[in-house]
Amino acid sequence: MDKDLEKMLGYLRLGALLENWDDYLNRARKGGYSHVRFLKMVIEEEYKQKMQNARILRLKRSTIPEQLVMETFPFDRQPKLDRKKLLSLYDSFDYITKKQNLIFIGPTGAGKTGLATAFLIQALGRGYSGKFIEFPEIIELLYKSVADHSEAKLIKKFASYDCLVIDELGYVEVEPVQVGLFFTLMHKRHKKKTTIITSNLGFQQWTSFLKNEHLTAALIDRLTENSHVINMRKCVSLRPTLDQS
Repeated sequence: MDKDLEKMLGYLRLGALLENWDDYLNRARKGGYSHVRFLKMVIEEEYKQKMQNARILRLKRSTIPEQLVMETFPFDRQPKLDRKKLLSLYDSFDYITKKQNLIFIGPTGAGKTGLATAFLIQALGRGYSGKFIEFPEIIELLYKSVADHSEAKLIKKFASYDCLVIDELGYVEVEPVQVGLFFTLMHKRHKKKTTIITSNLGFQQWTSFLKNEHLTAALIDRLTENSHVINMRKCVSLRPTLDQS
């Protein structure tokens, strides 16, 4: 490749083409490609590379602690879990296209985080934006945003994700201002974006940490109106050999 062409490809950020130019030419020569076929091949390869790079970037930005996928979940060790229902939700992809919520409720170590992560990774892989965050962390961020009056900006940021996973809801008690801001965030996402929540507490116990009966009822109403609740209360802990809660 001559220097001028190399410079132009670099400027256009056509990385795959720049890196594989000689290989593409050899494939075209051996296959007797026409100019049209060669150009189509080059564009397809560059497109696939751009899509792959974008997927990797979305995964990185999502801050998923461990990239667990549906194909590796040990359903055989969790016989009380409705495998058919889960895989139907996963395969149909309705939870994203129909802006539905997923709520996993069950004991610690049952695999809630692993399943929530698998759904998020699927969405990221199909070009949607997403974020993974633990409940104590998002509550702390909302609380700190009040001090510098950035709560509106923060809520707008979290409301924008196509798929938001909030892990381990219920481990910390929250202040009234935090409850209000969290409710505002969930209200803004209601029927517009997908929210995936994991919790070791049933809905009737949420008042114990939210400390506000009216807002708790309103929050549960929003979350469950357009959602799938995955009951994992009878599931066993997988942690002795698999650390995904």
